[in-house]
Amino acid sequence: QVQLVESGGGLVQAGGSLRLSCAASGRTFSSYVMGWFRQAPGKEREFVAAINWGARTVYADSVKGRFTISRDNAQNTVYLQMNSLKPEDTAVYYCAVDATISIATNDDRYDFWGQGTQVTVSS
Repeated sequence: QVQLVESGGGLVQAGGSLRLSCAASGRTFSSYVMGWFRQAPGKEREFVAAINWGARTVYADSVKGRFTISRDNAQNTVYLQMNSLKPEDTAVYYCAVDATISIATNDDRYDFWGQGTQVTVSS
C-alpha cells in the first residue's frame, strides 16, 4: 500500500522559512516524479514544484527563487525548502507522486497523494 506522509508545516511570520518533508512508503519511487501542490481556502489546488529521478526541477512562477525542491531517493523522501514566505503562500501543502518519468504540472497526472500539511504565513 502506497503511503505519503507530509510533515514540517506550521505558523511562520512573513519573510520566514519552513521545510516540508514527505516520506513515501509501499513502493520504490526513485524513478518517479515527486511534487508539491497547495490549496488555499476557496481556491483550486495549484502546482508548486516537482522533481524527477534525475533531479530536474520545475517550479511555479509564484515560488521561483524562494522555494527549493529536493529528494533523497535512498530515503524515499522529497523536501520543499520554503524561504521568504509571504502571506499568500498560506495553504494546505500536498505531496504527490506521478508514476512516470516526465514532469507534469497538472494534478490529474499524479497517482498518489499525501494528506496535506498546513502552512500559515502571518503578515
